[in-house]
Amino acid sequence: MPVLEGKPSKDQDDQSGLPKLPVPPLQQTLDMYLNCMRHLVPEEQYRRTQTITDKFQAPGGLGELLQKKLLERKEVKANWVYDYWLEDMYLNNRLALPVNSSPAMVFPKQNFRAQSDALRFAAHLISGVLEYKCLLDGHALPVDYARGQLAGTPLCMEQYYRLFTSYRLPGPKTDTLVAQKSSVMPEPEHIIVACKNQFFVLDVVINFRRLNERDLYTQLQKIRKMAESEEERLPPIGLLTSDGRTEWAEARSILVKDSTNRDSLDMIERCLCLVCLDEPCGLEMSDTNRAMMMLHGGGKNKNGANRWYDKPMQFVVGADGCCGVVCEHSPFEGIVLVQCTEYLLKYMIGSPSKLVRAASVSELPAPRRLRWKCSPEIQACLTTSADKLQRLVENLDMNVYKFCGYGKEFIKKQKMSPDAYIQVALQFAFYKCHGRPVATYESASIRRFQHGRVDNIRSSTAEALAFVKAMTDKKSSLTDAEKMEKLWDAIKAQTNYTILAITGMAIDNHLLGLREIAKELNLEKPEIFTDETYIISNQFILSTSQVPTTVEMFCCYGPVVPNGYGACYNPQSGHIIFCVSSFRDSPETSSDMFVKALVECLGEMQDLCQICNTQAKPCNSTERTEDASKAVKNGRKT
Repeated sequence: MPVLEGKPSKDQDDQSGLPKLPVPPLQQTLDMYLNCMRHLVPEEQYRRTQTITDKFQAPGGLGELLQKKLLERKEVKANWVYDYWLEDMYLNNRLALPVNSSPAMVFPKQNFRAQSDALRFAAHLISGVLEYKCLLDGHALPVDYARGQLAGTPLCMEQYYRLFTSYRLPGPKTDTLVAQKSSVMPEPEHIIVACKNQFFVLDVVINFRRLNERDLYTQLQKIRKMAESEEERLPPIGLLTSDGRTEWAEARSILVKDSTNRDSLDMIERCLCLVCLDEPCGLEMSDTNRAMMMLHGGGKNKNGANRWYDKPMQFVVGADGCCGVVCEHSPFEGIVLVQCTEYLLKYMIGSPSKLVRAASVSELPAPRRLRWKCSPEIQACLTTSADKLQRLVENLDMNVYKFCGYGKEFIKKQKMSPDAYIQVALQFAFYKCHGRPVATYESASIRRFQHGRVDNIRSSTAEALAFVKAMTDKKSSLTDAEKMEKLWDAIKAQTNYTILAITGMAIDNHLLGLREIAKELNLEKPEIFTDETYIISNQFILSTSQVPTTVEMFCCYGPVVPNGYGACYNPQSGHIIFCVSSFRDSPETSSDMFVKALVECLGEMQDLCQICNTQAKPCNSTERTEDASKAVKNGRKT
């Protein structure tokens, strides 16, 4: 059922025909760096940074040497920044994966009337996963092509081939992204089913025959029955994967001393994916609550232990209809997750459940429960991990809000990029809440290059700041036309930076490469990277991402710094879904406050556009205030 866009290719995983990621000119990157930071730091600090930068790029200086080494690296590597980026963004990060790193896709709420309905849904979903895996194995997945500014350009497909074949192995100082190699005669493929905090091996290929949906349903029934047996209840080992990476690595090193544990870990680490059969969470099934359940499972007393966070794809099927997928982010980007999950949902809609053809059920071997030998030391680790996860659950402040004032069609009618427009609105909302601009991250795909992942669009531009100041300064004498001109300047600045980023000319990857080359050469860290401005430039208090979908679902994730916001958005024709997250223990942030401000800002921007374009009449300010109030009241009821 080919629902992905593009034309098939014989060698989808061979992307050697794509160009290599360029290394931007040194002076261009440093000039852009100064331009990005000038309005984000005090003037005195900026002048010091300017001096440090001038010294770094002086002829014959350190910058010139590091640039030369980067250009040499580009010649011998398929992608000169990939390893640096992967380690810096993910593998060296010691924070726990749930909330801090792993995003989730939230499916439409399902209406399961009985436990059997949930199992049927899970069997149908697994069947879709196996269909998608067949496309991957047969190299029949259609190639993705760029849209927008560089429409028609083929994109690197490598990330798709890591969806079901990779695993993040914890380490004491850095993790390892393990990629499994397919063999000529593969052993029976299996998935792991998590149920009541227990793990079961479900072979999906037996005697070279792929299980059909009826077989899968029958096996899931067996697993459910085995999990409900109180006699064999084992410790909730999955909690260990929710801990900090160093703590989990230490616990794993204790686990592997026992052969039973080694065998169980091996089965999990080599599985295609996890399917987590969750218990009802006991909460209202609002968008906000479902998002939180996907991100952390509700903690130790709900489904927080019914997970294995190191595995890239964990499909969650809750008995209460709370369904989705949580993914370990290091192997692939959000667009790959979207394409895969859209295929699955469309498969389930377009391919009716096939439970009528009964197979030779009696011939199927029973699923196997994974066993664990837990020392007192591991029991202590489990207690600690459970407590940490519970604190994370209680600390997450989430607001999923469906903004119905307008969607991307209205923005397009203004001849503006919907993404650029929403990014300016996010800057506007943050400034309205906090009265200052901050370093902002927006992911930009660089998949048009070999092994391309992402670079950063720095959305906190000087032009955006000028616009939000004009909109928030009550003493401003600017006319609406002048404010509109500033909005256009902000949109253009955002669009221009986006083009630079997707063509490999943004600054973040380049600066990272220069820093890491210096480390490889055993040089003292260059002053430009110890400077306070550089440190501030990498504290992304506002971490944003556009994740559009063509089916009913949405993406969410947590903040990346303690005093920050995560802001994921999904623009549709007539509405925009915003998933705003922050931490409750930060005295600075509030997701409800941010959403309320965002609704007000989107309204004010619409009014401005309509005033300056007389084709439509703006809504009055009373309606705007009412909408903003509903943003807080209904934030947990969308």
